[in-house]
Amino acid sequence: MSSNAPETAPVRKAGSREWVGLAVLALPTLLISLDQSVLYLALPHLAEGLRPSGTQTLWIMDVYGFLIAGFLITMGTLGDRIGRRKLLMIGATAVGVTSVAAAYSTSAEALIVTRGLLGIAAATLMPSTLALIGNMFHDPYQRGRAIAVWASCFMGGTALGPVIGGVLLEFFWWGSVFLLGVPVMVLLLIVAPFLLPEYKDANAGRIDLLSVVLSLASILSIIYGLKELARYGFETAPLVTIAGGLAVGAVFVSRQNKLADPLLDLKLFKVGAFSAALMILTVSMLGTGGGYLFITGFLQMVEGFSPMEAGLWMVPAAVASIVAAQVAPVLAKRHPLGVVVGVALLIGMAGYLMLVLVDPVGGIPLLVAGFVIVFVGVGTFGSLSTNLVIGSVPPERGGSAAALSSISGDLGNALGIATLGSLGTAVYRDSIVVPDGTPSGAADAAEGSMEDAVTAARDLPPEPAEGLLAAAGEAYTSGLNTIGAACAVIAAISATIALTMLRGSRGAVPSGDEASTARP
Repeated sequence: MSSNAPETAPVRKAGSREWVGLAVLALPTLLISLDQSVLYLALPHLAEGLRPSGTQTLWIMDVYGFLIAGFLITMGTLGDRIGRRKLLMIGATAVGVTSVAAAYSTSAEALIVTRGLLGIAAATLMPSTLALIGNMFHDPYQRGRAIAVWASCFMGGTALGPVIGGVLLEFFWWGSVFLLGVPVMVLLLIVAPFLLPEYKDANAGRIDLLSVVLSLASILSIIYGLKELARYGFETAPLVTIAGGLAVGAVFVSRQNKLADPLLDLKLFKVGAFSAALMILTVSMLGTGGGYLFITGFLQMVEGFSPMEAGLWMVPAAVASIVAAQVAPVLAKRHPLGVVVGVALLIGMAGYLMLVLVDPVGGIPLLVAGFVIVFVGVGTFGSLSTNLVIGSVPPERGGSAAALSSISGDLGNALGIATLGSLGTAVYRDSIVVPDGTPSGAADAAEGSMEDAVTAARDLPPEPAEGLLAAAGEAYTSGLNTIGAACAVIAAISATIALTMLRGSRGAVPSGDEASTARP
């Protein structure tokens, strides 16, 4: 990767050092996705040890994801300025320290603080790993394969979190789920200086602190408001929070246009492929987030599986996404990129349509098959869209591009959970028919949500409990069927975007040097 090569020289292909370096970068990626899903399984054990209030429990669950999303833009730009490997190593050290602190927290307040600090530290890892992949793999096809590996680790970690967490909790205390990251970070710190290149923008200016504050306020307000919508429905407070976040975001955008060295270079959005990829990621993740929410709920509340058993049922979908991500670069090399991504999204649409046919009795085969087909599409477009985002910008903007890719996924996921979750809940409430003779308190609870129905059934004799759960299960399945139809529509919209906005594009997106000559 010599910088002295003439412009007419062919792009040098990555060697064994770069591929081993990729394995190193895959470890923190796997860890981040594990951390986001493993805590759901540990929550009952954690509640016994720390006795958090209901509000504290919500913050323990959410603060990690909030602060990752909030700090992505800042950390992506910071890596472009001080060096991506340096930021990765600083972040790895912070993740290791805060993981130990979280594992040995002695109060709910302490765990909220340490989880928040862990989220800030983890926000350094995703943009740094993606941007470094762009620096290590200049050949477009090799970069596509490398990003496919990166995407596979992220998707696989999400599915394996409950399984790994279940094994740990079988033998150790709740804090053990946080210690997963410590050996990974130690290994990263040892080998990173030898295997990973350093890269930073030599011409970058100072970071504008006001822009940092504005970006945090905007992203955190929007994500928080969306999560509150998912939790409580369309109430005034979360809508006002989202509106406030959008207003602050408008101020942030206005300020970036005036700065000589903006925190976020808005000229990136003038690159058509870049904007199209972000749009596809956001819209398609909207469907994935909402679908994932109701599918996991069906497995646990309708079928009665434990979190670990539900996680095992989701392994086939994770495997399908990993295989699809690895095959995607080969297909994109031979066919127009828009066609490959569009067809993948249409395949996902077919999987969502299968969810429309799931019934509450014996619906597992159809549910799992549909979910597997959905994730064939997810693995394909996730890998190719991320590669397109990284490959279509100049090298010095790689960290910012990686951050925007991650934020697009986070926003789409949160929006999907909020909107589709509300839709599914509304269908549940309209569909449930509580059996005659059910105590009024249990009936009122069951009419609110499936979660409340499961809780209320625990206090009833076996026969009334079985009848109440059956009625709630039918109503929840109706919500799942509706979500499947809505997700199919979203997948069709995403496919249309890909087939039109990426029309004529090939899988070989510009490499770093080519992108720098075509910068906006």
